[in-house]
Amino acid sequence: MKEANTEQYHNCNSPRTPNVRQRRRSFSNDEFSFETSKSNGNNLLVDDKLKYRSMWIRACSSMWMLASVSCIIYLGHLYMWAMVVVIQIFMASELFNLLRRATQDKRLPKFKPLNWHFFFTAMLYVYGRILSQQLVNTVTTDKFFYRLVSNLIKYQMVICYFLYIAGFVWFILSLRKRYYKYQFGQYAWTHMILIVVFTQSAFTVANIFEGIFWFLFPASLIAMNDVAAYFFGFFFGRTPLIKLSPKKTWEGFIGASVATMFAAFTFANFLGRFQWLTCPRKDLSTGWLQCDPGPIFKPEYIPLPGLISNLLPWKEIAVLPVQWHALWLGLFASIIAPFGGFFASGFKRAFKIKDFGDSIPGHGGFTDRMDCQMVMAVFVYIYHQSFVYRQEYSVDLFLDQITKHLGLEEQQTLYTKLGMILQERSFIQT
Repeated sequence: MKEANTEQYHNCNSPRTPNVRQRRRSFSNDEFSFETSKSNGNNLLVDDKLKYRSMWIRACSSMWMLASVSCIIYLGHLYMWAMVVVIQIFMASELFNLLRRATQDKRLPKFKPLNWHFFFTAMLYVYGRILSQQLVNTVTTDKFFYRLVSNLIKYQMVICYFLYIAGFVWFILSLRKRYYKYQFGQYAWTHMILIVVFTQSAFTVANIFEGIFWFLFPASLIAMNDVAAYFFGFFFGRTPLIKLSPKKTWEGFIGASVATMFAAFTFANFLGRFQWLTCPRKDLSTGWLQCDPGPIFKPEYIPLPGLISNLLPWKEIAVLPVQWHALWLGLFASIIAPFGGFFASGFKRAFKIKDFGDSIPGHGGFTDRMDCQMVMAVFVYIYHQSFVYRQEYSVDLFLDQITKHLGLEEQQTLYTKLGMILQERSFIQT
């Protein structure tokens, strides 16, 4: 009786905010049964009674996403950039909501839009830096727009800086007594979200304009690895892999790694044969692309050994050099990129939530789908710039840049000086 009274006393005197009640509701036994299990093995997909229903919902959502992304890729680079922006907005919204409290937001009506002010300021800065050259190339035919865009690019950093300062002043003026801790926590949380979201998206957009191949192929590897890990774990999973994700198994991890490496080598050969995917986009137009494929997309013929050639109807096989690069990307996608998912799992456990959102049935939110893509996009950009991209200089390239960035009088002055330099050198040689 005394223990019951003591428990009742603690319950009556403990603060019961709407946020706490909401968190308790989110921790239902149905959603987080793995927290109360005695071992991780009880939660493997092999032993899940609802696994077929879950697999059907997940498969339907995956087919819908695949069809949507395929249509956007067909439309071209500009629409893919728009897709990345939309995904960014969903991700930011899901992450912003993690630390929001309804009671505090009601008493701070002017504070909530501040997150989005910083978000769109960061968007203007990041994409202005990445796509400045493509934007200039798009408006070169119109003298007025060319000067307007050139000035905007020139002063873009100043514009973004004062937009940020405006947000900073807005934040200081919005501070209210008794809410300092909450407001400063939201301020720090917003900046962390901007770093996470825009780091990933900036590299993703840069990869897209280097050629759709460098976006589509790595994203496909992540999807293939995810699907393979799900099915290998679904049918063969017995040994838990990591406590952060109780349903992940060693069987799924190893099986997916082997399948991803094989898919990387073969799928790169298929995608590498389409100019629409391999040509870089130098402007923001939406027209069909045609270009001379780079050396890594030109087939090399490798003769087969005598014993194998006697058994097969062909004597050699055609291999694209990009397929050897694909093996490294496949290795990273299968071994390292899944740790982005493990990080997200630990993050969700820290906030006591099952998913970041519910936008995609069977998958959770957009952030749940992009956890591994974040890690992969950064690696692909660094790998491409370090081992694939070659900066080539030619007379045509210099002349093209001169005509785009210099006026007629400046061009005539430049040509006059170049002529004088050539005359001096020819005189010295004679």
